[in-house]
Amino acid sequence: MNLAERLACFEKRLQETLKPTELQIEDESHLHAGHTSAGSAGHYRVYIACPQFEGLSRVAQHRLVYDALAPWIPQEIHALAIVVI
Repeated sequence: MNLAERLACFEKRLQETLKPTELQIEDESHLHAGHTSAGSAGHYRVYIACPQFEGLSRVAQHRLVYDALAPWIPQEIHALAIVVI
């Protein structure tokens, strides 16, 4: 799976499961070049605003994002930073 396909899959899944009002996914793999433990999996940063997050702790908000992207962890996603906006 190439980068564009990965990002499209991640975005589609997050749109379908969380229905965010804002969503941006950035590939940060280049910042971690040489990390042998990552293999071919990437490093990503997700900026997301979602009505479902209202009233939830930061941990609970992040858990929803991780649960949505679970099918790609750790094969396609090595590291994930989440910014709730």
